[in-house]
Amino acid sequence: MASETTSSQAETRTIIVDGQPLRIAIRPGDGTRTPLLLMNGIGVNLEVLQPFVDALAPATEVIRFDVPGTGGSPAPRFPHRFSTHARLVAEMLDSLSYQQVDVLGVSWGGALAQEFAYKYPDRCRRLILVSTGTGAFMVPGRPSALLKITTPRRYQNPTYMAQNAGEIYGGKIRTQPELTHEFAQTARLGSALGYFYQMLGGVGWTSIPWLHKLRQPTLILHGDDDPLVPLANAKIMHRLIPHSKLYIFHDGHLGLGTSAQELAQVVDQFLSAPSPP
Repeated sequence: MASETTSSQAETRTIIVDGQPLRIAIRPGDGTRTPLLLMNGIGVNLEVLQPFVDALAPATEVIRFDVPGTGGSPAPRFPHRFSTHARLVAEMLDSLSYQQVDVLGVSWGGALAQEFAYKYPDRCRRLILVSTGTGAFMVPGRPSALLKITTPRRYQNPTYMAQNAGEIYGGKIRTQPELTHEFAQTARLGSALGYFYQMLGGVGWTSIPWLHKLRQPTLILHGDDDPLVPLANAKIMHRLIPHSKLYIFHDGHLGLGTSAQELAQVVDQFLSAPSPP
C-alpha cells in the first residue's frame, strides 16, 4: 500500500489484517523503550492525537491506527464487539512484528485498552486509561452531552460543533473556542455506519467483573470537568485495578489534546519508571 507522512516523521500507511484494511501511523523512537500503542475515542481518526504525540519524548516509538469505520479504515461488514477489536489489534501487532507494547486508550479507546490488557496480558506491559470508564456499569455523564454524541453530527457540521463543543467536552473547550476549531479541523469522520457500529459494539460491555484481575501497572488520567465521563468513574477504576495510580488534571474530555504538554510529561514519567517487582 502507498504510504504518506504526518508530522513528527510518522509514516502512515494502510495494511490488511484478517481481511480488514487498517490505516496506521508509526512514529519511530530510538529503540530503548517499549513502543506505545494509542487507542482513540469513538469516531475519531488518528490525527486528532497528534498534539499529544508531538509532546511525548522523542525516544518513544508511537503506534496509532484508525479503528474500522473511522478515518481511513473502512467499516467492517458487521459491528465488532470489544473482544473482536482486541483480537484485531493483537493480529495487527503480529503483522507489524511487535511482541509487547504499552497501551494508552482514551474514552471509547479506553474501554478497548482495558479489554486488550485483560485478554492479552503478555502483550501489554503497562496500561494508561484516559477519560474513560467501565462501560454499562458506570456513573453516567450529563444527559444533554450524551444525547449529542448519539450521532456523528458534530463531525459533519462545523457550526454545530462550535455551538455545542463546550457542553459536550467541558474543560478548556468551554472558554477557548480556538481549541474547538483546531479539533474540528483535525477530526475526520470515516463513515456514519462505522460510527454507529462502534456504538453498537459497546452495548452491554463492562469491565467491572474483571478489573481486579489486571496485573499491569496502570495510570488513570481524568479531567475534573468531563461532562461525558464524570471523574467518579476514574476513582472507581482506581479502587478496582490493583496496581493503579490516579492523576486528575484541570480540563475536560479532550484533555489529551488540549492539555497535551502536561499529560505527555506525566505519561513519559510513568512509562520510564522502574518496573515494580
